[in-house]
Amino acid sequence: MAKERSIDRATQEVLKRAEEAHLRTAWERYELQQPQCGFGQLGICCRICNMGPCRIDPFGKGPSEGVCGADADTIAARNLARMIAAGAAAHSDHGRDVAHALLLAASAESDYQVKDPAKLREVARAYGIGLDGASDREIAKALAERALADFGQQEGELELALRAPKKRVERWRELGILPRGIDREVVEIMHRTTMGVDTDYRNIIQQGLCCALADGWGGSMIATELQDILFGTPEPLRAKVNLGVLEEDKVNIVVHGHEPTLSEMVVAAARDPELLRLAEQKGAKGINISGICCTANEILMRHGVPIAGNFLQQELAVMTGAVDLMMVDVQCIMPALSDLVKHFHTKLVTTSPKAKFPGVEHIEFSEEHALEIAKEIVRLGVENFTRRSGKAFIPKETMDLVAGFTAESVFTFLGGTYRATYRPLNDAIIDGRLRGAAGIVGCNNPKITHDWAHVEMAEELIKHDVLVVTTGCSAIADAKHGLLRPEVAFELAGRGLQEICEAVGIPPVLHVGSCVDNSRILMTLTHMVAEGGLGEDIADLPVAGAAPEWMSEKAVAIAFYFVASGVFTVLGFPFPIYGSKKLNKLLTEELEGMVGGKFAFESDPIKAAHLMIEHIEKKRAALKLKEVMYA
Repeated sequence: MAKERSIDRATQEVLKRAEEAHLRTAWERYELQQPQCGFGQLGICCRICNMGPCRIDPFGKGPSEGVCGADADTIAARNLARMIAAGAAAHSDHGRDVAHALLLAASAESDYQVKDPAKLREVARAYGIGLDGASDREIAKALAERALADFGQQEGELELALRAPKKRVERWRELGILPRGIDREVVEIMHRTTMGVDTDYRNIIQQGLCCALADGWGGSMIATELQDILFGTPEPLRAKVNLGVLEEDKVNIVVHGHEPTLSEMVVAAARDPELLRLAEQKGAKGINISGICCTANEILMRHGVPIAGNFLQQELAVMTGAVDLMMVDVQCIMPALSDLVKHFHTKLVTTSPKAKFPGVEHIEFSEEHALEIAKEIVRLGVENFTRRSGKAFIPKETMDLVAGFTAESVFTFLGGTYRATYRPLNDAIIDGRLRGAAGIVGCNNPKITHDWAHVEMAEELIKHDVLVVTTGCSAIADAKHGLLRPEVAFELAGRGLQEICEAVGIPPVLHVGSCVDNSRILMTLTHMVAEGGLGEDIADLPVAGAAPEWMSEKAVAIAFYFVASGVFTVLGFPFPIYGSKKLNKLLTEELEGMVGGKFAFESDPIKAAHLMIEHIEKKRAALKLKEVMYA
């Protein structure tokens, strides 16, 4: 049973232990939900007003419209648009909090400081902020205020969206989907989809595209860029991953969630001499910080902090009995954790006013007292070390990885410090050494064997000389399987990709960050267009995207902003739209004529990889590029 649920050996070991202890995990809870609501899976149930809930019969034997008269196309489009709005709101709210932290960094009293002045000036220039004679703090203040203004902006155009290739921006303007303000587009979806407003499924999805772009080229991009300014732009580094990074003789503190404003301070607090002495007094040999989900990716990328696991391993980390404290902020945190920790000594601490759990200790975080609060949380974990009972069950599984790649580092690791350029990447594609590039992102989902689709897809793509970039839980899956090691190129990559990896010293799968850092992929594609030789728009590039195990509404927003940016995107599960043939056709066929990108749905990761390869070949042919060198 454990092998059917995950390809990861550490996960399999803890799942067997959970079964013996009669503890439920996400997998058991999924099985107890069977059969899941078929109307909901098809996207044709509606709870938007109190005349329902209504559902449309997909077989034509029951009602074809709801009480108000909304048909399957309207209902499915409204439901999908609301998923986009929720996902965009989550990522963008993250960006808002980072902008607030940057504003604090502009003051003398803050625990935060500008760690990348060059990036500060680069982003300030993108906003048109004057730099002559200004100090870092003055620029940081002006930039934070401009970024915060993007959320409430009512008219005009989002400044960072104008970084996209000129042809792409012109297409957005023609379609009327160039975002005005981040919050404005989220609110408009909620208004349009309330009872008695928009019933045209095409018009609803058009606003969905606009809202998604406000996330990718707005809220998420603000989060990524300002985090680099505050915490440092990542550079390639080595680290380890999987549950085996937990250490029996140390205080284990696991950070879980998505916002690094606190986790950055927890890393600093864990090095505090006073807290280290306290840990020694409690019988521990030190303080070990590790992460789950995207908070893990954030502190991995900048500090080399090990990753304990991805989304479906959060419960398993607690089940090892070795976690003294798990600190959570927002997003992808299972409510089941609050009950699970009752069976173990683990202290679960919530930190955000947006995410409280009944019966769980809450230590509210504020950027104004960041380090002080971080030390309080670490101290709680240290003091809890003595409450461990019995021997911890820590799987031995760990894997080496290289992470820390960014849109900026591509300039230098391909072109060199003194010839920083994307030219070698473009030339490798033009000459046929590389077939193209693919982004694999997204979550885990108990509907599919844990990690399997991410790993199978990545392996199939690199075998066919497609360079893979990855973020979020997908990156963690690939890391556990060893795909983030440079040497794996000689074991699994095609000959052309292998030669590039050998020459540059990179893995064939590049970890570029957390899920908000998908904006790094957008900027990488923009730089490729700007370098020349591969068309004038992102839609011209021989690239594709995928989310093979997606779970969250955030993944829906991400998928839509990639398609709206011109990227063919394959999802392992369909959106809940199959109850509407017209909406399905719009997303999988007609969108390409509008925005240059479209969706495909394919659960088999090998077949999905070949859909991506076929698309890449189509783009190569349109550009009249040479045949792939080692095909």
